[in-house]
Amino acid sequence: MTVAAKSATKRLRITLRGAVQGVGFRPFVYRLATEMSLAGWVLNSSSGLVVEVEGPADQLRLFEQRLERERPQASVVTVRESSWIAPEGADRFEILASDSDEGKSVNVLPDLATCSQCREELFDPENHRFEYPFTNCTNCGPRYTIVVDIPYDRPNTTMRDFVLCPDCRAEYENASNRRFHAQPNACPVCGPKLDGAIEDVAEALLQGEIVALKGIGGFQLLVDARNAAAVGRLRQRKHREEKPFALMMASLEMAREYCEISPAEVQLLESQAAPIVLLKPKSATDIAWNVAHCSPYLGVMLPYSPLHHLLMQECRFPLVATSGNRSDEPICIANEEAAARLKDIADHFLMHNRPIMRACDDSVVRLTRGRAGILRRARGYAPLGIRVAHAVPPVLAVGGHLKNTVAIGVGQDVFLSQHIGDLDTLEARGAFEKAIADLCRLYSFKPELIACDLHPDYASTQWAERAGLPLHRVQHHQAHVAACAAENNVEGEYLGVSWDGTGYGLDGAIWGGEFFHVSPNDAGHRFERIAHLRPFGLPGGDAAVREGWRSAASLLFEVFGAESPHSDGIAQPAGKPRLEDSRVRYMLQNRINVVPTTSVGRLFDAVASIAGVARQNRFEGQAAMLLENEIGALRTEQAYPLPSGDWGPLIQAVVADKRAGIAVPEIAARFHNALVKWILEVAASTGTKHVVLSGGVFQNRYLTERASAALECRGFVVYTHQRVPPNDGGIALGQTVMNRQT
Repeated sequence: MTVAAKSATKRLRITLRGAVQGVGFRPFVYRLATEMSLAGWVLNSSSGLVVEVEGPADQLRLFEQRLERERPQASVVTVRESSWIAPEGADRFEILASDSDEGKSVNVLPDLATCSQCREELFDPENHRFEYPFTNCTNCGPRYTIVVDIPYDRPNTTMRDFVLCPDCRAEYENASNRRFHAQPNACPVCGPKLDGAIEDVAEALLQGEIVALKGIGGFQLLVDARNAAAVGRLRQRKHREEKPFALMMASLEMAREYCEISPAEVQLLESQAAPIVLLKPKSATDIAWNVAHCSPYLGVMLPYSPLHHLLMQECRFPLVATSGNRSDEPICIANEEAAARLKDIADHFLMHNRPIMRACDDSVVRLTRGRAGILRRARGYAPLGIRVAHAVPPVLAVGGHLKNTVAIGVGQDVFLSQHIGDLDTLEARGAFEKAIADLCRLYSFKPELIACDLHPDYASTQWAERAGLPLHRVQHHQAHVAACAAENNVEGEYLGVSWDGTGYGLDGAIWGGEFFHVSPNDAGHRFERIAHLRPFGLPGGDAAVREGWRSAASLLFEVFGAESPHSDGIAQPAGKPRLEDSRVRYMLQNRINVVPTTSVGRLFDAVASIAGVARQNRFEGQAAMLLENEIGALRTEQAYPLPSGDWGPLIQAVVADKRAGIAVPEIAARFHNALVKWILEVAASTGTKHVVLSGGVFQNRYLTERASAALECRGFVVYTHQRVPPNDGGIALGQTVMNRQT
């Protein structure tokens, strides 16, 4: 090499952070560099992907451009750092062994749905992986549920005990093969195996039996979705009274037979995350009535693993596919555990010998405002990090009590666990503690601070109090809006609207209809509560969460006094009062066990009861969901009065309309529109143009879309959730970012 040639040679170091491991990034870089005749190396480190590449400066610039433009589809790059360094005279490009340095901040990739190439091999009789239920490559397959440690290499996964056969080893070491460094790579010779026959499972399902199947992130309970008796047995054994079940359809074509599906919903169904997507059902199908009960949606997913593809090829009919557990318990992940805990639920088991490192339920997504909004963040999305605007201290956020998730803050990255669930049982609390230990171990993370909810009775709060670390108690509704602002990178002044069912307020009351004026300060942000729903009493406290008629009775008592109508929709004003109505009336008259609240969620329950839609919630948010569903295709601008959040005139109007025989859809629409008008009223008074909507109430599609449209047409910029749920599944993110690195 001449002196001139040497001087023209440059060396570029590129570090990529984010979801860059387990997606075929190293082989992609190797092939790109080799194609461009560049020298150097690439390796996985505990903080991301590191590339050093050497050659002519113009080629290196082109390499950098192509690296961004052509990178693997499943990768997510949150940070890219480039610097010129001294050339080393390298003469080839290679993949180096992973660097296990400290300070882990790389994103662990979620589990990815089976890619089209692996599906083709799965059903190709000439392929040696024909009908092999553990087929995968760098573009698909298990990731988060099998990884034990970072960096993501086979010895750090639950596949470490499956020794690659010569053929699989050759694929793994061949840079031109799509299984190059595919850590879960396996085949029938060397990989995991089933302990039963898929044909037997299909026959059991056809006969109406309940099947426990070991999937990617844990066991699932399956049953023929057309068989109402079988679905009823599953509900009885699982103790799941009316909450809708999810469905697995064999193909997009089958899903279209049962549901109306938009192009955006097709993209969600066929995405690498392959979540459960809430779809509008067609009117006449053979799906059993008790699959979704009164829900206006069917939760549908497509097969996302080779095992599911093989099973659905045999079945060719829709299956209920729900979590392998009893209600309020964690999902089973180990064979012995499932055999013990599910023996009274399942009639038939199909297990395998690939260990699952951590439980990961199916994610739930719905299209809102034309965009995907996550309602349950788990398989396919967790534990992708969320890059936030400011560094946070080493904080562990333990979330709320319902729909619990936990999170850790590592610099400007927040890593949120998969959905853990409600913490009502000892088993659920064990899963909560395991998730904390797992997340901390995976990232070699040592928290210096714990963020928790204000509520003293939350299991997560009580755990935090025992942990022995400095504690930051974060108000529930502030955490909601902080989470939405963080995922949308809202940094300046904004109006935070936080509406839900229950949250512990700064005054010790139950909040849930809050407006905050949020402004930046040296500590992060200042939250000023500028408006809220007029308080009312919850007779019986927590009992009113389950029995919405109690909230109705309270509001009617406040508006009409001792002569208030019955709480069940004014349906029988002259009828004999129920015994429970009399007891509640006594509570209200004497202010005994009546808990004050500003909850919009409980207001929904009350209006649903008065309108005759639902007297109780058999699962969280049921009455509100039914009230929203009543609106249907009706569109009206009429709204009940709700001046400054005072529900008195609204309740009077609802009762008057009910007595006048106004149709329930009209009542439901006028109620929703009243809430929209109240948001507009408060927003107009703040002087800020940025509005953040968060809290479980904003799972309501009609309310969210109508409020957003009304605000935007008046010049406001509206932010809603996309990457974390608006419900309590997003609380841990908000708790984390309400701590700023100093």
